[in-house]
Amino acid sequence: MLDIGRDIQSLTDFKKKTPELIEQLKRTGEPVVLTINGRAELVVQDAAAYQKLRAIVEQARVLEGIRQGLEDMKAGRTVSLDEFKEHARARHGIKP
Repeated sequence: MLDIGRDIQSLTDFKKKTPELIEQLKRTGEPVVLTINGRAELVVQDAAAYQKLRAIVEQARVLEGIRQGLEDMKAGRTVSLDEFKEHARARHGIKP
């Protein structure tokens, strides 16, 4: 969970306190939002936390694909494997 007092820093402060903030990133696994002129501009995260986030995103993509496929099946937006093979053969001039 984002801690506003801890996880939002100015870029200037990040430069001054880089070793401490890197330790914080590794310890908490939470990103730090860096501001420039008072506006959020960058997000910094340690590599392990970033990799974990990417894995979660990939899992969400897979689950969304499965959900969409199930929805298509329920709605009748599918073809049988035999129909697909016939279509692919006809389209690409492949003889059975």
